[in-house]
Amino acid sequence: MLIVQKYGGTSVGDLDRIANVAKRVARTRDEGHDVIVVVSAMSGETNKLIEYAHFFSKTPEREAMDLLLSSGERVTSALLSIALNEMGYPARAMTGRQAGILTDRTHTSARIEHIDPKPMAEEVRQGKIVVVAGFQGINPNGRVTTLGRGGSDLTAVAIAGALGADLCEIYTDVDGVYTTDPRIEPKAKKMDQVSYEEMLELASLGAKVLQNRSVELAKKMGVNLVTRSSFNDNPGTLITKEENIMEKPLVSGIALDKNQSRVSLKGVEDRPGIASEIFNALAEEAINVDMIVQTIGADGKTEIDFTVPQSEIEHVKRALKKFEEGIGAIEYKEDVAKVSIVGVGMKSHSGVAAKAFTTMANENINIEMISTSEIKISMIIDEKYAELAVRALHEAYELDK
Repeated sequence: MLIVQKYGGTSVGDLDRIANVAKRVARTRDEGHDVIVVVSAMSGETNKLIEYAHFFSKTPEREAMDLLLSSGERVTSALLSIALNEMGYPARAMTGRQAGILTDRTHTSARIEHIDPKPMAEEVRQGKIVVVAGFQGINPNGRVTTLGRGGSDLTAVAIAGALGADLCEIYTDVDGVYTTDPRIEPKAKKMDQVSYEEMLELASLGAKVLQNRSVELAKKMGVNLVTRSSFNDNPGTLITKEENIMEKPLVSGIALDKNQSRVSLKGVEDRPGIASEIFNALAEEAINVDMIVQTIGADGKTEIDFTVPQSEIEHVKRALKKFEEGIGAIEYKEDVAKVSIVGVGMKSHSGVAAKAFTTMANENINIEMISTSEIKISMIIDEKYAELAVRALHEAYELDK
């Protein structure tokens, strides 16, 4: 098989761990597989480089930041290549540019537009292990770009899709995808399989095992993903098409996101176009709005509630300043959390929402906002009840069985 393996920052955190990765890659090669490896920067390296930049500027120029931050992955790829060659396994380290990864012109959060597979395919044809610096590419102007946090996952999936790899393995410091965060609920179980749709929801709702853009790309390109630990040989979790999963559980997992703030606009004039004006103002500030609820009152006024990441709250205040005179009141609440239930089995079963709301009521937890889709129910609650809610829901849906 052709296997793409990605190793995260903790997996290559120091020289001993890079040596451990080299042994794992060599073992895969000994089993007769062709291997392309994608690596992150050593753990803490990216943060250190950001601190260096902030020593000189609080708002460093983005193009220069990309050149700076991309160096972390280049160091790791070169070191792993050196280790493999020393062990007798011919290897070739490549930057994003050398690997043919072409992106758009956006700096610090670029999107991959195309991968030229020829440079990597030629090295593989010659029997070499290719070690690619993740998280980076090259734009049409020939400038280095980076793909944003978790971008090495994206690199690995894109390479697997471009070269038609049989499998893409994402190695981290956890065994796979769990029914919820084991640090909150010790009874959480590792899932053997999960669909792209469920993983996409879990990733976007707070589960940090995989970057949501990488899951989205895997679904689009039909790449089978396995996430597993680089520190043991336990089987991981397969992320695949829904139709490949024989038994579809009613609920697969519970996700928690504490990085939430609720914004309430009270006494808003109820007229066509007002929501458009408000959310266009937020869009102009590049603010990512999540849940939205609008309630029309008997007095001809409306209330609009929505959630945003806590880090965006100051940008929200700036964007909404021009609406202050025409709105009764704008309230900001930062001590909230979003707890979500995810499962493809919801599509064909009734009573899932009722059980969630009953569980919250039994724990005396007030639900402030609700958002649903075919395979998800999200609830905004007071942050102090967040972990209690996760444990209660995990038990209610018997995810520890």
